[in-house]
Amino acid sequence: QVQLVESGGGLVQAGDSLRLSCAASGRAFNNVAVGWFRQAPVKEREFVAQINWRRGVTFYGDSVKGRFTISRDVAKNTVYLQMDSLKPEDTAVYYCAVRSGYSGGINPNPYEYDYWGQGTQVTVSS
Repeated sequence: QVQLVESGGGLVQAGDSLRLSCAASGRAFNNVAVGWFRQAPVKEREFVAQINWRRGVTFYGDSVKGRFTISRDVAKNTVYLQMDSLKPEDTAVYYCAVRSGYSGGINPNPYEYDYWGQGTQVTVSS
């Protein structure tokens, strides 16, 4: 089992930055990918970013490319999402998730992930 705890959300103004954290516990990470998703009211869960735990290879959703950066700290078992140049349309609950048995490539479908955190709210005012 894997437990994921997100933190770092909050209320900011357009153009500001935030850094989200996803702390993982419960098992040793080896062949996994960690993703960030977000969900706004009455919208489907949207892929934001993904990182391969072993090699650090990253992927991004089109709406955040060039503004968001995903990274990991292996020693702390933590994944980060640095969000810059925030826009009101970035407002959502942000979730981190783990895909076990990662075999390469991008996994943008939330159903491909096995474990989820409880989410953290990000609100961007105009």
